[in-house]
Amino acid sequence: MQEARHILVVEDDEVTRAKLSGYLEAAGHRVSEAADGEGLWRVLERDPADLILLDINLPGEDGLDLTRRIRVRSNVGVILVTGRTDQVDRILGLEIGADDYVTKPFNSRELLARVKALLRRSGAGGMADSPIRRFAGWSFNLTARKLTAADGRSLSLTRAEFELLRALVEHPGEVMSRDRLLALVTHRAWDPGDRTIDVLVRRLRQKIEADPSEPDIIVTAHGEGYIFASPVEA
Repeated sequence: MQEARHILVVEDDEVTRAKLSGYLEAAGHRVSEAADGEGLWRVLERDPADLILLDINLPGEDGLDLTRRIRVRSNVGVILVTGRTDQVDRILGLEIGADDYVTKPFNSRELLARVKALLRRSGAGGMADSPIRRFAGWSFNLTARKLTAADGRSLSLTRAEFELLRALVEHPGEVMSRDRLLALVTHRAWDPGDRTIDVLVRRLRQKIEADPSEPDIIVTAHGEGYIFASPVEA
Protein backbone atom coordinates (compact mmCIF):
# COMPACT_ATOMS: atom_id res chain seq x y z
CA MET A 1 0.00 0.00 0.00
CA GLN A 2 1.37 3.41 -1.01
CA GLU A 3 2.34 5.73 1.83
CA ALA A 4 0.07 8.74 2.28
CA ARG A 5 1.48 11.91 0.73
CA HIS A 6 2.19 14.81 3.07
CA ILE A 7 0.37 18.06 2.27
CA LEU A 8 0.95 21.31 4.15
CA VAL A 9 -2.02 23.72 4.28
CA VAL A 10 -0.98 27.32 4.99
CA GLU A 11 -4.07 29.46 5.65
CA ASP A 12 -4.67 32.08 8.35
CA ASP A 13 -8.47 31.70 8.42
CA GLU A 14 -9.18 28.86 10.83
CA VAL A 15 -12.48 27.81 9.22
CA THR A 16 -11.02 27.73 5.70
CA ARG A 17 -7.95 25.88 6.95
CA ALA A 18 -10.13 23.25 8.64
CA LYS A 19 -12.18 22.77 5.46
CA LEU A 20 -9.11 22.35 3.29
CA SER A 21 -7.54 19.91 5.72
CA GLY A 22 -10.78 17.96 5.98
CA TYR A 23 -11.10 17.56 2.21
CA LEU A 24 -7.50 16.37 1.91
CA GLU A 25 -7.60 13.99 4.86
CA ALA A 26 -10.84 12.45 3.58
CA ALA A 27 -9.01 11.79 0.30
CA GLY A 28 -6.36 9.82 2.18
CA HIS A 29 -3.61 12.40 2.50
CA ARG A 30 -1.55 13.21 5.58
CA VAL A 31 -2.07 16.89 6.38
CA SER A 32 -0.16 19.46 8.42
CA GLU A 33 -1.41 22.99 9.06
CA ALA A 34 0.15 26.42 9.48
CA ALA A 35 -1.41 29.85 9.90
CA ASP A 36 1.52 31.91 8.57
CA GLY A 37 5.03 31.80 7.17
CA GLU A 38 6.67 31.10 10.50
CA GLY A 39 4.44 28.08 10.96
CA LEU A 40 5.21 26.92 7.42
CA TRP A 41 8.97 26.84 8.05
CA ARG A 42 8.52 25.11 11.40
CA VAL A 43 6.54 22.30 9.75
CA LEU A 44 8.97 21.91 6.85
CA GLU A 45 11.98 21.72 9.16
CA ARG A 46 10.61 18.67 10.94
CA ASP A 47 8.57 17.06 8.15
CA PRO A 48 9.19 17.91 4.46
CA ALA A 49 5.99 18.16 2.42
CA ASP A 50 5.10 16.64 -0.95
CA LEU A 51 2.84 19.59 -1.73
CA ILE A 52 2.05 22.98 -0.18
CA LEU A 53 -1.39 24.59 -0.43
CA LEU A 54 -0.55 28.24 0.18
CA ASP A 55 -2.91 31.15 0.71
CA ILE A 56 -1.72 34.38 -0.93
CA ASN A 57 -3.17 36.75 1.66
CA LEU A 58 -1.35 35.83 4.85
CA PRO A 59 -0.42 38.06 7.78
CA GLY A 60 3.22 39.12 7.78
CA GLU A 61 5.04 37.50 4.88
CA ASP A 62 2.43 36.86 2.17
CA GLY A 63 2.07 33.80 -0.03
CA LEU A 64 3.95 35.34 -2.97
CA ASP A 65 7.02 36.14 -0.88
CA LEU A 66 6.86 32.68 0.66
CA THR A 67 6.68 31.10 -2.80
CA ARG A 68 9.88 32.92 -3.79
CA ARG A 69 11.67 31.65 -0.68
CA ILE A 70 10.35 28.11 -1.14
CA ARG A 71 11.63 28.02 -4.72
CA VAL A 72 15.15 28.97 -3.60
CA ARG A 73 15.19 25.90 -1.36
CA SER A 74 12.98 23.31 -3.02
CA ASN A 75 10.96 22.16 -6.03
CA VAL A 76 8.08 21.00 -3.84
CA GLY A 77 4.67 21.41 -5.51
CA VAL A 78 2.98 24.72 -4.65
CA ILE A 79 -0.70 25.46 -5.25
CA LEU A 80 -1.73 29.01 -4.44
CA VAL A 81 -5.13 29.70 -2.90
CA THR A 82 -6.41 33.05 -4.20
CA GLY A 83 -9.50 35.23 -4.28
CA ARG A 84 -11.44 35.50 -7.51
CA THR A 85 -10.27 39.12 -7.94
CA ASP A 86 -6.57 38.26 -7.54
CA GLN A 87 -5.82 37.90 -11.28
CA VAL A 88 -2.55 39.82 -11.10
CA ASP A 89 -1.42 37.87 -8.04
CA ARG A 90 -2.20 34.57 -9.77
CA ILE A 91 -0.06 35.50 -12.77
CA LEU A 92 2.76 36.77 -10.55
CA GLY A 93 2.55 33.61 -8.46
CA LEU A 94 3.01 31.43 -11.53
CA GLU A 95 5.88 33.58 -12.73
CA ILE A 96 7.81 33.19 -9.49
CA GLY A 97 7.40 29.44 -9.34
CA ALA A 98 3.95 28.30 -8.18
CA ASP A 99 2.68 25.23 -10.04
CA ASP A 100 -1.05 25.93 -9.99
CA TYR A 101 -3.77 27.86 -8.19
CA VAL A 102 -7.31 27.44 -6.88
CA THR A 103 -9.74 30.28 -6.25
CA LYS A 104 -11.98 30.96 -3.29
CA PRO A 105 -14.68 29.92 -2.77
CA PHE A 106 -13.24 26.63 -3.99
CA ASN A 107 -15.02 23.56 -5.22
CA SER A 108 -13.81 20.52 -3.27
CA ARG A 109 -13.77 18.26 -6.34
CA GLU A 110 -11.75 20.76 -8.35
CA LEU A 111 -9.34 21.23 -5.45
CA LEU A 112 -8.77 17.50 -5.04
CA ALA A 113 -8.34 17.07 -8.80
CA ARG A 114 -5.63 19.75 -8.86
CA VAL A 115 -3.89 18.19 -5.86
CA LYS A 116 -4.09 14.70 -7.36
CA ALA A 117 -2.75 15.88 -10.72
CA LEU A 118 0.24 17.65 -9.18
CA LEU A 119 1.08 14.76 -6.86
CA ARG A 120 0.79 12.31 -9.76
CA ARG A 121 3.18 14.37 -11.87
CA SER A 122 5.66 14.46 -9.01
CA GLY A 123 5.35 10.77 -8.11
CA ALA A 124 8.53 8.73 -8.18
CA GLY A 125 7.27 5.58 -9.84
CA GLY A 126 5.35 6.75 -12.86
CA MET A 127 8.23 7.49 -15.23
CA ALA A 128 10.90 5.05 -14.14
CA ASP A 129 11.46 3.76 -17.69
CA SER A 130 11.25 7.10 -19.47
CA PRO A 131 14.18 7.90 -21.77
CA ILE A 132 16.48 10.89 -21.84
CA ARG A 133 15.63 13.41 -24.58
CA ARG A 134 18.28 15.66 -26.11
CA PHE A 135 17.68 18.94 -27.88
CA ALA A 136 19.70 22.10 -28.66
CA GLY A 137 22.58 20.99 -26.45
CA TRP A 138 20.30 20.14 -23.53
CA SER A 139 19.81 16.71 -21.93
CA PHE A 140 16.36 16.24 -20.41
CA ASN A 141 16.05 13.33 -17.99
CA LEU A 142 12.36 12.48 -17.66
CA THR A 143 12.98 10.08 -14.79
CA ALA A 144 14.95 12.44 -12.56
CA ARG A 145 13.14 15.57 -13.81
CA LYS A 146 16.57 17.01 -14.54
CA LEU A 147 17.68 19.37 -17.27
CA THR A 148 21.41 19.50 -18.03
CA ALA A 149 23.24 21.92 -20.31
CA ALA A 150 26.06 20.94 -22.67
CA ASP A 151 28.62 22.24 -20.15
CA GLY A 152 27.23 19.96 -17.43
CA ARG A 153 25.33 22.70 -15.64
CA SER A 154 22.04 21.43 -14.15
CA LEU A 155 18.88 23.53 -14.16
CA SER A 156 16.13 23.15 -11.63
CA LEU A 157 12.56 22.86 -12.90
CA THR A 158 9.34 23.27 -10.98
CA ARG A 159 6.80 20.52 -11.47
CA ALA A 160 4.68 22.66 -13.79
CA GLU A 161 7.75 23.65 -15.87
CA PHE A 162 8.78 20.01 -16.12
CA GLU A 163 5.32 18.91 -17.23
CA LEU A 164 5.09 21.62 -19.88
CA LEU A 165 8.58 20.93 -21.22
CA ARG A 166 7.84 17.22 -21.35
CA ALA A 167 4.62 17.86 -23.29
CA LEU A 168 6.47 20.03 -25.81
CA VAL A 169 9.50 17.74 -26.13
CA GLU A 170 7.28 14.73 -26.80
CA HIS A 171 5.55 16.57 -29.69
CA PRO A 172 8.39 18.34 -31.56
CA GLY A 173 7.41 20.32 -34.63
CA GLU A 174 3.74 20.10 -33.71
CA VAL A 175 1.54 23.09 -32.97
CA MET A 176 0.35 22.66 -29.38
CA SER A 177 -2.65 24.79 -28.51
CA ARG A 178 -2.90 26.47 -25.11
CA ASP A 179 -6.00 24.38 -24.47
CA ARG A 180 -4.14 21.13 -25.08
CA LEU A 181 -1.09 22.21 -23.09
CA LEU A 182 -3.16 23.36 -20.14
CA ALA A 183 -5.00 20.05 -20.07
CA LEU A 184 -1.67 18.20 -20.01
CA VAL A 185 -0.10 20.43 -17.37
CA THR A 186 -2.93 21.28 -14.97
CA HIS A 187 -5.76 19.03 -16.23
CA ARG A 188 -8.22 21.86 -16.61
CA ALA A 189 -9.83 23.54 -19.60
CA TRP A 190 -8.35 26.76 -20.97
CA ASP A 191 -10.31 29.99 -21.22
CA PRO A 192 -9.23 33.21 -22.95
CA GLY A 193 -8.32 34.87 -19.64
CA ASP A 194 -6.08 32.06 -18.43
CA ARG A 195 -2.41 33.06 -18.66
CA THR A 196 -0.96 29.94 -17.05
CA ILE A 197 0.64 28.46 -20.19
CA ASP A 198 2.02 31.81 -21.38
CA VAL A 199 3.63 32.38 -17.98
CA LEU A 200 5.15 28.89 -17.91
CA VAL A 201 6.47 29.27 -21.47
CA ARG A 202 8.08 32.56 -20.49
CA ARG A 203 9.72 30.89 -17.49
CA LEU A 204 11.06 28.03 -19.63
CA ARG A 205 12.38 30.39 -22.27
CA GLN A 206 14.35 32.26 -19.59
CA LYS A 207 16.00 28.97 -18.68
CA ILE A 208 16.70 27.27 -22.01
CA GLU A 209 16.79 29.89 -24.78
CA ALA A 210 20.02 31.65 -25.77
CA ASP A 211 17.92 34.80 -26.25
CA PRO A 212 14.49 34.54 -24.58
CA SER A 213 13.28 37.60 -26.50
CA GLU A 214 14.02 35.81 -29.80
CA PRO A 215 13.25 32.16 -28.98
CA ASP A 216 14.50 29.39 -31.26
CA ILE A 217 13.32 26.39 -29.23
CA ILE A 218 9.81 27.20 -28.02
CA VAL A 219 8.33 29.25 -30.83
CA THR A 220 5.00 31.05 -30.76
CA ALA A 221 2.42 29.98 -33.36
CA HIS A 222 0.44 33.19 -33.41
CA GLY A 223 -3.23 32.66 -32.76
CA GLU A 224 -2.69 28.93 -32.24
CA GLY A 225 -0.25 28.13 -29.42
CA TYR A 226 3.38 27.02 -29.33
CA ILE A 227 5.76 24.81 -31.33
CA PHE A 228 8.82 23.00 -30.01
CA ALA A 229 11.03 23.89 -32.97
CA SER A 230 14.25 22.11 -31.98
CA PRO A 231 14.95 18.56 -33.21
CA VAL A 232 14.68 16.03 -30.39
CA GLU A 233 16.76 12.88 -30.02
CA ALA A 234 15.87 10.06 -27.65
